[in-house]
Amino acid sequence: MTRIIAGRAGGLRLKSVPGSATRPTTDRVKESLFGRLDAWGMCQDARVLDLFAGSGALGLEAASRGAAVVTLVEKAATAAKVCRENAALLAASCPETKLTTVHSGVAGYLGRAPFHRWDLVLADPPYPLENAELTRLLSLLVGRLGPGGVIAVERAARTEEPVWPEGLRRFETSVHGETVLWFLEADEETAAD
Repeated sequence: MTRIIAGRAGGLRLKSVPGSATRPTTDRVKESLFGRLDAWGMCQDARVLDLFAGSGALGLEAASRGAAVVTLVEKAATAAKVCRENAALLAASCPETKLTTVHSGVAGYLGRAPFHRWDLVLADPPYPLENAELTRLLSLLVGRLGPGGVIAVERAARTEEPVWPEGLRRFETSVHGETVLWFLEADEETAAD
């Protein structure tokens, strides 16, 4: 069972996606991820996009910590249903956060979604997703980060670091046992060209 770690809904238990196709982020990794994001002021009043949302735990953690808008994007029907259920559980604790669940693949959603500038993008793709495909999907976010916006990518530590798309650059890495977190931002040199 996954839980919200901190914020207005701290301690709230979330439903898990049945089966083994979805890999939940451990509390230890979540604490590290959100410790950094909170230190950078990334959650308060933020527009958050949670890609490959699974149960929605990462996006809902951001909501608990003060995000204004959280959009959960999940392709698998069963997981998208769990996202909706978990968002409904959290809504009572975070009524001021606009929570939306989208049953769609990442490319499909970003290709048709209204243009938004996201403050924080959380991407926890399935480990079997090839790095080339991850790079392609992340390229769809170029130009869609707000000022100071951050993309946090969670992968298996044994996975080779992807080639980041032009327009994004990695500025920090954090390894936690079997998990690596890469933090990306807009590459201002590329943006200035």
